[in-house]
Amino acid sequence: MREVYALLACAGCGRGGLAKIFDNGRTSEGRLEWFFPRGAYRASLPQGTPNGIVAEFREAETCASVGAFRAASALLRSALEKTFRTNGYLTGSLATRIDEAASDGVITQARKQKAHEEVRVLGNEVVHDEWRRVDADEYDLSHHYVQRVIEDFYDDRQTTEKLLRAANRLRD
Repeated sequence: MREVYALLACAGCGRGGLAKIFDNGRTSEGRLEWFFPRGAYRASLPQGTPNGIVAEFREAETCASVGAFRAASALLRSALEKTFRTNGYLTGSLATRIDEAASDGVITQARKQKAHEEVRVLGNEVVHDEWRRVDADEYDLSHHYVQRVIEDFYDDRQTTEKLLRAANRLRD
């Protein structure tokens, strides 16, 4: 099995990058070991999501595309916090805000658990604890659940605003 390094275009985003391929003499039949930079996957966000939240989320995706998963995870935590703050969750820790959004019915109990486990805890570890490596899988989970929380708040905005008004989070 030979090891080949090649400059290729990402099949997903079209950006150029360096690929490491293992093959038996034919690159086209080889196995891709890695591609750098990582594909610039851009998750869809609902229209009407505030620009600041979108910008924070997109910057996290940019960091992840070059393997900066620690930075990306911290930015995802920040995007989550901005989402809650923008929707009237103004006091207490991020943990409290997540719990309150679930109590208000804006996010589900399952989403609450994932926001804690996959986003808040990871972001806190990156920002506050001793240095440790964050891998692509950890980032991917965090990315997935922040996208879902943003969808919870902005996909059906009219219904969400009714819930937020009923909980005295938003005022007319």
